[in-house]
Amino acid sequence: MSGRRGVTLLEMLIAVVLVSMLSVGMLMAMRTATQAYERANDRLMSNRRVAAAQLILERQIAGVIPTTTACPGTPLRVPFFQGEPTTMRLVTSYSMEEGSRGLPRLVEFQVIPGERGGFRLISNEYLYSGPASLLGLCVGLVADPLLNMQRPLFRPVGAGPRSFVVADNLMSAQFFYRRLSNDGTEARWLPTWAGDVL
Repeated sequence: MSGRRGVTLLEMLIAVVLVSMLSVGMLMAMRTATQAYERANDRLMSNRRVAAAQLILERQIAGVIPTTTACPGTPLRVPFFQGEPTTMRLVTSYSMEEGSRGLPRLVEFQVIPGERGGFRLISNEYLYSGPASLLGLCVGLVADPLLNMQRPLFRPVGAGPRSFVVADNLMSAQFFYRRLSNDGTEARWLPTWAGDVL
């Protein structure tokens, strides 16, 4: 009987330990791969959200409808466009709800603090029914030392229940406006839109 072959307890323990180590190694590799996939997917979704926000802004700015409004303190009509570091207000033919097929809209963009830190870009859209729908938005004229001229002062943009979040969790957000020199050869980027009173 002593010639029978079998597996000793030590050999069995070594086999179990090896299989366990292989299993742990495979699980760790799968976990690392899953985390890498999730990070890549999060970055892709973030890039898509930024690209979508940029596309919305580009289309709405490209669809600007030049219009004027009355402003207290001056008998002249002023161009209706509010361009400040954290606020932009304009009339456009492009709507987020209806695209370029819709009716003209008064669009307001505002940068506000985010709920989880950072910043959030929100947008409000209102139906534009002609210059009368803009009355009351301009509250007067203010001297701008950076531009060395007077510019319209508009009522603040507010966030409300109908506000649409265009972009969220931004590290920073600010609007800049390009102004050409008088001869059109040199451009400067300014934090305030350089509109002239008509």
